[in-house]
Amino acid sequence: MGAALATVTLATSCGSAPDTVGGGSKAAAASSAADLGGMDKLALAAEKEGELNVYALSPDWANYGEMIETFEKKYKIKVNNENPGGSSQQALNAAAKRKGQDRAVDALDLGTAYMQNAKAQKLLAPYKVEGWDKIPAAQKQPDGSFLNNYGGYVSIGCDAKAVKKCPETFAELLDPAYRNKVALNGNPTESSSALATVFAASLSNGGSLDDIQPGLDFFKKLKEKGNYVPAESTLATIQKGETPISIDWDYLNLGYGEKLKAKGVDWKVTVPSDGQYSNYYNQGVNKHAPHPAAARLWLEFIYSNEGQNIWLKGFSRPALFEVMDKDGSADKAAAAKIPEVKGTPKTVTPQQEAKAKEAVVQGWGKAVS
Repeated sequence: MGAALATVTLATSCGSAPDTVGGGSKAAAASSAADLGGMDKLALAAEKEGELNVYALSPDWANYGEMIETFEKKYKIKVNNENPGGSSQQALNAAAKRKGQDRAVDALDLGTAYMQNAKAQKLLAPYKVEGWDKIPAAQKQPDGSFLNNYGGYVSIGCDAKAVKKCPETFAELLDPAYRNKVALNGNPTESSSALATVFAASLSNGGSLDDIQPGLDFFKKLKEKGNYVPAESTLATIQKGETPISIDWDYLNLGYGEKLKAKGVDWKVTVPSDGQYSNYYNQGVNKHAPHPAAARLWLEFIYSNEGQNIWLKGFSRPALFEVMDKDGSADKAAAAKIPEVKGTPKTVTPQQEAKAKEAVVQGWGKAVS
């Protein structure tokens, strides 16, 4: 795997309906499978519910397509994946505003700052998956409210056929040769992946995890030089040639590369040496889940060896990789495709990320408008 991804110590909405859906079931109060009599009974309760509501889980994101499909087949549970191209903020909004509704989100996949917001709003139901004790302390909240899921590094993806020389550092992105070519996969005011890019840009320009302003200044320069493309980068925009350079998580860029081969696109991926930044996304159960058993079974599946290896096949670094690597349960072929990253990456604390998010909300529009 190369350098291990740095671990992260993880430290009331208006207009919501009353919390009634799912709240009366035994599963809604379960903090572990044992509370329901074990995994078999949890699975039976979840299959009886028959559905699972999730939000903003793109099939191309860290192999979520296979994760959802495998879960549906394994447990005969329909997964309702709303707004697959959505952001962490949109997912959080959906969880906060749909209490008591049968379309409320059951389980949340969010960046750290957004999951902290969910916890602060008392939206999370503590739940500890089987094998909880094997998960490193830095990878989980002691109360079981949420835990690390999968992670990666900020990277630069580049269409080597459309760009004469692919950039390998943030400094190179300011070159006039990249005019109208550099994009992000979202808006950093509401997207954890885009916020990570601003962090990486800050580190490459004399900033720190406590000072993201140099990152905002960098994107202002990128905009002034005409290199920044306001369109949000996706697999489709890359294929169309609209975003030939995309700053994104390495697992997303690597996944794009696999799919773009068949389209004749030579997509190169580099983790910039002047802005090494890594982080995890997190998983948690919505306290107001309309399908509380299915939500808990979903977490059990994700943190099983089967689920963790699905992340690995999607080029991401699953939270339990080190444990699985030691006991031999990790998919060796998939692990071999994860690129080696030299050096020590920087990873923020929840407090630093929350502070940076506020700064970006205030300054992003001024930087790229």
